[in-house]
Amino acid sequence: MHRHLAALLLAVAAFDAAASESASGTFTATQSCEAFASFAKRTNPGEAKVAAGTAYTVREINKVEYDWLRVEVPGAEPSLRWVQRSCGTPALAEQAIKAPSGGNGGESCSIANKQDSYVLAITWQPGFCEHVPYNGKKPECDAMNSGALEAKTLSLHGLWPNKKECGTRYGGCEGPAFALTKETIDKVAPWMPNFYFERTFGAYEWNKHGKCQALPPDEYFVKAVSAVKVVNDSEVGKIVLGSAGKSFRVGEFFDRVKARYGERVAASITLVCTQRKYLQEIRVALPLDFSTGGELPQLVGNAAPAAPREIGCDDQVLVEAAGRN
Repeated sequence: MHRHLAALLLAVAAFDAAASESASGTFTATQSCEAFASFAKRTNPGEAKVAAGTAYTVREINKVEYDWLRVEVPGAEPSLRWVQRSCGTPALAEQAIKAPSGGNGGESCSIANKQDSYVLAITWQPGFCEHVPYNGKKPECDAMNSGALEAKTLSLHGLWPNKKECGTRYGGCEGPAFALTKETIDKVAPWMPNFYFERTFGAYEWNKHGKCQALPPDEYFVKAVSAVKVVNDSEVGKIVLGSAGKSFRVGEFFDRVKARYGERVAASITLVCTQRKYLQEIRVALPLDFSTGGELPQLVGNAAPAAPREIGCDDQVLVEAAGRN
């Protein structure tokens, strides 16, 4: 009987892991959460949990843009358990995350100008500042929390060249050094508020993603900001900005976008939450030749649909207002 049960558990675990990616690093739980043998079926033999403040060894993630991690839970049987990303803070070795099955991976994910699409990552700054431990290294967050900086628009996180077999792991290419004119900095700062204080985050995004495409730094950041403006002025921006201090339902969000622009545009968007309920980011899939000269349908163009419509979000999404709550 016990052998049959063990075999069943292994089969279910294999189902969860079938499309998973190998990973290494640690996951430090910030709250007590269930540790599942199968997150698909929510099976939890022995009712195992991770403990707040404890670091666990990571063995796998469920996909490259992961929302579940498989960690070692001492004393649990089986000991490898799936935990929701929103339950704690991951510290993964990025180079150890393998490319999806069938992809070349490796060095091919760091060769410039091989992208086939883009992802526009847009931050809801209050959601980021309130819930990501930035350890005093984000002056824009300190200014926002003190009330000195308002959240009047969506913000640029980054413009990420994508390559099909690498996904958002495409990065770290060779390219020109990060340098911007004062004119560019002034244009970018209202949409990437770190630029009001320093250019650390901009340099990070350039070195990780920007070098993998052909535009020089000034043109790259101006184009990225122009794309954010299109989203900010669209129905997407109206929903988020109109919900500040309140919430919206995931289904209602996509229904409104679909009603305004159609299924193709709605399918290009992914909502990203932290702790299952706080809006942190909006990602928009863009084609290789995207244009910022029109409205949202023209920006999205013929982009391939985004895979998940939400990452880490429950049905009700809270859009926090700026400042201490």
